[in-house]
Parts: sequence; structure tokens; C-alpha cells
Amino acid sequence: MNPLENIELSVEFFPPKSTEGLEKLRTVRARLAQEIAPSFYSVTFGAGGSTQEGTLNVVKEIHDDGLVVAPHLSCVGSSKENILNLMKHYQDMGVKRIVALRGDLPSGMGHYGEFHHANELVAYIRETMGDWFHIEVAAYPEFHPQAASARNDIDKFVNKVRAGADSAITQYFFNSDAYFQFLEDVQSYDIDIPIVPGIMPIVSSSQLIRFSDACGAEIPRWLRKRLESFGDDTTSIKAYGLEVVTDLCHQLIAGGAPGLHFYTLNQAEPTISIVKHLQD
Repeated sequence: MNPLENIELSVEFFPPKSTEGLEKLRTVRARLAQEIAPSFYSVTFGAGGSTQEGTLNVVKEIHDDGLVVAPHLSCVGSSKENILNLMKHYQDMGVKRIVALRGDLPSGMGHYGEFHHANELVAYIRETMGDWFHIEVAAYPEFHPQAASARNDIDKFVNKVRAGADSAITQYFFNSDAYFQFLEDVQSYDIDIPIVPGIMPIVSSSQLIRFSDACGAEIPRWLRKRLESFGDDTTSIKAYGLEVVTDLCHQLIAGGAPGLHFYTLNQAEPTISIVKHLQD
């Protein structure tokens, strides 16, 4: 039996900053579409200027290819008018899915704007756009690095769901117990939306440590030490990383996870390798 038979796969891209990067992403997207057929493609959000234009362009390309795209929409530092204009732009394109996030305050900006928390953005989307968008929100099984407490972080997630979220995608993690405990915690609030675990392929130990330190995701001591033991042996790091992440996905699927959302870092091979190993 194929363990992925009833599992939705989705992937995340970031908007490239160069023509070369955009061409590479087109190739990556074509491979992923052919080999794993993701249910949707999310695209991270640029807060302004050319970065935001890059998000819009990638979203349009994916949508124009007949694929389901879910642009990220970050609200901190923005105005209701700007957010509404973006949503109407996506609506005019025919985009039906969105990932609603608080986001980080743009560098050099000293005020939060008209939104302070993601639940306010979710409520605003519902208020202005009705049920046009399927709204994804973020979840943090190991808790947001800025959370005052574990309970406070759970409460913030519950607020987003009650404001109108349809489903959630988690920050990546390597300890399945964190995910299952998070599900148990939110279910005590009668929250039953799909909460899809985010999956980070391991292709570089230095890159993984840098990302994890920045976003607050924990690399368990056993994993960090094993990765350090490989030194600069990238072949061994990738092989061991594939084994670890595939095993994690097996645990999540066996525990009832409704899907897997891959943080591709605009690469095809790591995600495809995990999916193929799951099917073996």
C-alpha cells in the first residue's frame, strides 16, 4: 500500500531575485509538477518594492500554468488599504488560496501599522473578501520564538482559527512528538481544522543550522551532533538527512497527518527524493 495514497503534498517557493533564479525555479516547478503533483504551491511574501513584485510575478506564472497557488500575505508594517489592494489583485487573477501571516517588521520600520497579529489579518480577509479565499495560517509545534509562553502561543493559534482560518501549515521540526502534542493541545479547544506538518529537507548542515537559529526551529542534539560529525562531506549529510526526514514523514503519516508541506528552498531533488523513499 502506498503510504501517500490519502496524503496531500504541497510545496513552498520563494521569489528569486535574478533572471537566472527565475529560470531555475521554472525548471524546479515543472519537475515537481510532473513527479509529485503537489496539491498547491505556496510563494513567500516580499514586504515591498521589487521583492513584492517578484512574489506577484511568480504567483501569476504558477496560476497561469493552471496550478493551484497560495501566495503568502504578511500584514505587519502594512496598511489595510495595501492588504486589500493585494487581495483584490489576487482575486482578479482567480487565486483562491492564501497563506495569512503576521510576518516580521520590515527593516528600518519602527511601527507595526494597522495589524499587530495574524488573527487580525484573518478577520480582515473574511470581513472584506468573504469566503473567496481558503485561508492557511502558520502553526508552531515548538512554539514561536517570540511567544511569551507555550499557553500564550496556543491561544494565538486558536484566535487565528476562530477568526476564520481553514487550515494550517506548521513550522518545520524534527521531533514528531512536538507535532502530536500540539494537535492534542489545540484539540482541547475544539479546533479541528487540518494542521499540515512543514517538512524541511536536509541538504546542508550549515544552512539548516542558520535557518533554524533564525526561525526558532529546534535541531535535536542527536541530529546536530551527527550532522557535525560529517564535516564537509555533503554526500553523507544528504544521505543521512534523507533517512532522517523520510523516517519523520513516516511517523507523521502513521499518526494521521493530513498532508506534508515541503520547504523546497527552490530545489526539486531533495523533496522528490523524500517522496520516492516514502513510496518504496
